[in-house]
This record gives sequence, C-alpha cells and structure tokens, in this order.
Amino acid sequence: MLAKAHYPVTTLGPGTRAGIWTQGCTLHCHGCLSRDTWDADPGKSVPVEAVLGWLESLPGPVDGVTVSGGEPFEQPAALAALLRGVRAWRDRRDRETITLDILVYSGYVYSRLSRTAETREILEMCDAVIAGPYVDRLNPGGRHSRGGSLLWRGSGNQRVVPLSPLGRERYGALAGIGKTGEDTGPRVQVSVDEGPEGRRVYYIGIPRRGDMDHLTSRLDRAGVRSGDVSWRP
Repeated sequence: MLAKAHYPVTTLGPGTRAGIWTQGCTLHCHGCLSRDTWDADPGKSVPVEAVLGWLESLPGPVDGVTVSGGEPFEQPAALAALLRGVRAWRDRRDRETITLDILVYSGYVYSRLSRTAETREILEMCDAVIAGPYVDRLNPGGRHSRGGSLLWRGSGNQRVVPLSPLGRERYGALAGIGKTGEDTGPRVQVSVDEGPEGRRVYYIGIPRRGDMDHLTSRLDRAGVRSGDVSWRP
C-alpha cells in the first residue's frame, strides 16, 4: 500500500532523492506528523512494478531513494520486492560506480529489525536505516529552542545505522548527530499536488516540535485556512 511517491526530495537524506511513503502503521507514535498514513487502506494498493516504473521515468539526478511511511516493515514482502527492484535499477543505472543509496525509515528499533530472517534480508538491501519510534519530548523543540537539529531524525532516540560501504560513507558520520551540539537548522520542503479532491499541500522533512502548529497559526493570521492537517487527530 502506497501513501505517496515524490521527486525531488531534498530533506530526507543526502542529495536529490526519490521519496516513497508506504500506507499503514500500527505504532501510532504520539506527535506523529503523518497520521494520514496510519490506516492500512486497501484502496491504496499499488503494484511494485508501477512504483519501479515511476522511478525509471524520473527526469533528473537521483542520488538516493528514501522509503518512509507509515511503517515500511509492516509490509515486508512488498518492501523486499521494492528494494530488489530499486537495486536492479541502480545496477543498470550506475554501471561503473554505485552512487545511488537506499535509506529506509522505521519506527521499530534496530535490534527488532535484525531479529528475523525476513527483516534481515531487507536490511541487507539497504545502505542505511533510521530506526526507532518517534518520541515527541526528544525532538529538540520549537523556534525558541536552543537544542540542535537532528537533521534526518525526528527525535534523539532514533538511530542512524549504516549497512553498506556506501552507507558508511554517506551516513557514518551522522550516527551521533544531535549529541555534538551541531545545529543544521530546520529541513522541510513544500510540495503542492493537484488531485481529484483538489489541491493538497505536503510538508516533507523533519520539522522541530511545534513548528507545524506555529506554521498553521501564521497562515491563519494571514487569512490562509489550512483545513484538515495530518498531525492532528
């Protein structure tokens, strides 16, 4: 089940990336910004081949593929098929050197992901994972916070795990980010899609705690009504 696919994504991993969000998550982390991806909706079932065809059609540079959700590991067979296809596409695309990395987000801790043969097979196809549930109180906080940004993590408990030589090259130095006092600033991009239900605005990235409520308040004061938002019940 697919929630969304978007290109370009510049806020969930290094470089210019293709982003794929799965639909369905039973973890329901408090403060999650993507509550619209929680329900497992059979109406959003999309063949893996269609997603791979979309990747093949992308016009510009692709430095990596980021898979998030929802919870990708709650669809292990589909996730494995997707990553096998992405790796095959990468091999055809990068014949001399592999420059495209695969990053997968999960709300499960890494020790659980590495526990079964099924999920270990998936991990072997990733260059890196960012693992662990979102914990709202461990997000550095809003615009007046002095806490540093966690870059591609939502909360300080989440772990960046490089899983390949390319993953270690691109993510190894980030495994401890947030503990060094670095502040890279907020990393959020805006996407506007036109669909059968009208125009929809997506915020892609890792905002600080309170940033989205602050944004909607600013928009309301400017006369822009945000309507339903994914981070509120």
